[in-house]
Amino acid sequence: MAASAADRAAATGVDQLRKGADEGFRRVGLTPGGGGLFYAAYERTYRGLPVVGGDAVVVADGAGRVRGTSAAETAAISVDTKARITAAKAAEVARGQLSKVDSVTAPNLVVLAGNSPKLAYEVVVAGTKAATPSNLHVFVDGTTGAVIQTRDDVKMSNFPTAAKATSNDVSVLGAGNSYYVGNVTIDTTNSGGTYTMRDPQRSNISCARQNGSPFSGPDDNWGNGTGTDLETACVDALFGVQTEWKMLSEWLGRNGINGNGGGFPAYVGLNQANAFWNGSSTTYGRSSDSQRQATPMDVVAHEYGHAIFQTTPGGAGSGNENGGLNESTGDIFGAMTEHYANNAKDRPDYDVGEGVNLVGQGPIRYMNQPSRISGNPNCYSSSIPNTEVHAAAGPQNHWFYLLAEGTAPVGKPTSPTCNNTSITGIGIQKAGKIFYNGLLKKTSSWNHRAARKATLEAALALYPGSCTEFNTTKAAWEAISVPAATGEPTSCTPQGNDFSVGVTPASGTVKPGESATVTVNTATVNGAAQSVALTASGLPAGATATFDPASVQSGASSTLTIATSASTPDGTSTITVTGTAASGAHTAQYTLTVGAGGNIRTFGNDTDFPLNDYATVNSPITSTATGNAVSPVKVTVTGTHTCSEDLRISLKAPDGSTYSVKATGSLPCTDLGTRNYSVPVTNEVAAGTWTLVLYDAYAQDTGTLSSWSITV
Repeated sequence: MAASAADRAAATGVDQLRKGADEGFRRVGLTPGGGGLFYAAYERTYRGLPVVGGDAVVVADGAGRVRGTSAAETAAISVDTKARITAAKAAEVARGQLSKVDSVTAPNLVVLAGNSPKLAYEVVVAGTKAATPSNLHVFVDGTTGAVIQTRDDVKMSNFPTAAKATSNDVSVLGAGNSYYVGNVTIDTTNSGGTYTMRDPQRSNISCARQNGSPFSGPDDNWGNGTGTDLETACVDALFGVQTEWKMLSEWLGRNGINGNGGGFPAYVGLNQANAFWNGSSTTYGRSSDSQRQATPMDVVAHEYGHAIFQTTPGGAGSGNENGGLNESTGDIFGAMTEHYANNAKDRPDYDVGEGVNLVGQGPIRYMNQPSRISGNPNCYSSSIPNTEVHAAAGPQNHWFYLLAEGTAPVGKPTSPTCNNTSITGIGIQKAGKIFYNGLLKKTSSWNHRAARKATLEAALALYPGSCTEFNTTKAAWEAISVPAATGEPTSCTPQGNDFSVGVTPASGTVKPGESATVTVNTATVNGAAQSVALTASGLPAGATATFDPASVQSGASSTLTIATSASTPDGTSTITVTGTAASGAHTAQYTLTVGAGGNIRTFGNDTDFPLNDYATVNSPITSTATGNAVSPVKVTVTGTHTCSEDLRISLKAPDGSTYSVKATGSLPCTDLGTRNYSVPVTNEVAAGTWTLVLYDAYAQDTGTLSSWSITV
């Protein structure tokens, strides 16, 4: 229901989904969030071409209601879709952007959105640039051949190509001797007595040397605990990503790293003081003194945090402000993973990469006070869009710390604010839920104001029974100087837990002794899901109702079976389905018709109505039947007419809707006699005045209408 509602909103271009006559939206993902909401991601198209930077998100609930929209900012699109340069020329231009080229994809014609949309070829070039790995998206102007824009999947340092996981192997718990977290268990594979550092339960999660296959051996013991051993580095990498995967599921409800039950492989042994994500895998190097591998839990989770950012709506985006939010996302997931693990050797904190001491100066970022690293700002300002991406991570990192821990948490570092206010944190798990649900509304033009608006909306949806979360989210954004966004919620009114009940279909018809099956849908409207007990009342005599199951968590469905007996009388009943929970009760109605339909009214007249040439007979019939008319309505007409094929007969319902019963025909002419008709109707209330209308469309034939009846 959420997907259907979102698709309708996208098709009609509501709110921020405005689109030109040649534009459309194609749904590319649907991710469940908190508070009973679903986030549908859309790709914009223009005359069938993908529009890069024209994406959108629709938020809808399980009851089929649209709760919000967001769209990447772009000017109106009006471009010629026929390129003037060849695809081969575009590929040649793209190759020139890297010093060493390993591969080049086939150029793909797209529209590049923005202030001045242009037709472009998108070419992905993999290789290196100044010894740095690169997976570069190059956008070449389809008219001039100039490079308009580049976007690199590789997110370097500061915190892939890859072997695929198999699904036919045996999952085992390996014994890992790690460098950073001590002796741990990791999920590995046993295939024919050979053990491999590949997770068969989590798709594509594995660890190997650079350009090699996952580590394997005759036993399930891994690593020696030293900082220079690469197998030990893989113990830390696997433990880190497997722990992050569990955290995503248990704390956030996300299915795997990519949101669809999938992940990405890890590689160790990069001969650099660095680590990176390249769009399809993570790679880890070493500390600058070569004594440790760059695989502590927060660094591993940071790199996979880039994967989460790329696989949420809007993708990786472009620009320094967007890139700073991307880097901050990695830091936030690193901190959340550490807190979820609560490991005695790698105690949870908000310092980034403290364990690896990458360049001999301790952590590479401090979330409580980013300015402890020179050049990293605590506060948002107009200079952020021109700030290097790792430094630009500072403001959102600072916001997250204030939201989770506040300004003066017990046992953790204090955190200054940019407006000299004091804040009490709400805890990292709540902060993480608000951050993640805001991220699900991300578009490719993501910026701090958009993140502020999305997280405020998320706080209201996730915690409708309390204003503490909303007020703290807002206070934390103001504490780092992020201005309010247009259309953001400005205040909070607490609401308790609530749910809704609906039935599909809303009506049905059975013969005595038959059963009707109904789907009872529930949804969490506000607050948390709760147990809902289902009952039915208003059943006709001899009928029973059973629910499977009889009780559900709001958001789930049950099957209602209404069984009639041979003695159940004909007629229409309104059955009330009631859902009862701790917050109260809600109902939905189902209309059941047993037998031929409702009441049958037969009307005659002692004096026949003449059916003369070109004359019209209007015969009103008043029905007291309950519920809706059962389609088709049965109509019987009795009378005389020398050429009944010349009669036009119609039926007017109580609401004025007119249905054709019989059109005029051609020869041969026959007498009217008794004629029986079936008339399909749509959602007509049975009670009221139904009018049978007969019109003689030709001359020289006469007759009478003696009786008529309608079954509604």
